[in-house]
Amino acid sequence: MTLDLIAAEPGQIAAGRFVLRPVRKSDAGLCAMYAGDRRVAEATRSIPHPLPPGAIDSFISRAMSGEGERIWAMDGAATGLGELLGIISLKPMDRGQSEIGYWVAPALWNTGIASEAVRALVGANPLANRTIFAEVFQDNPGSARVLTNSGFQYLGDAETFSVARGARVPTWTYIRKLD
Repeated sequence: MTLDLIAAEPGQIAAGRFVLRPVRKSDAGLCAMYAGDRRVAEATRSIPHPLPPGAIDSFISRAMSGEGERIWAMDGAATGLGELLGIISLKPMDRGQSEIGYWVAPALWNTGIASEAVRALVGANPLANRTIFAEVFQDNPGSARVLTNSGFQYLGDAETFSVARGARVPTWTYIRKLD
């Protein structure tokens, strides 16, 4: 496969130093390595730690189905950054709204990768949303900066359950209106 063919992949979104592209079966190994990192899992609501057998295969199958939540891989292979830098998703809600979620490989934290991915996905608006929501754990100010740097506005405090932590965690909720 040449880089020209990779660039023409359907569903791909340019994101600066990398592209957002549909998840592939070949992403399973890196996805398991990164998502299996306690720091990544504990920064999300839904990734368990440790990862149970079959969790990544189920995630990849769900991502590839195109049903429900839309999931993209952050792929920097064309620029030498690596084939899988992280994952970003949009979970459709009702009335033209979605919730954005993302994680980045720990070695790439504080490099702007998450901000580039969020800005690219919001700019492309592949689900034609009017509003996008996000929530981050209050002990993760880096993710809060990603959102504010991407035009999201603070909406309020809440809490949600983290599977990896096995507890309810205080969150900050953000909104980005696209009308």
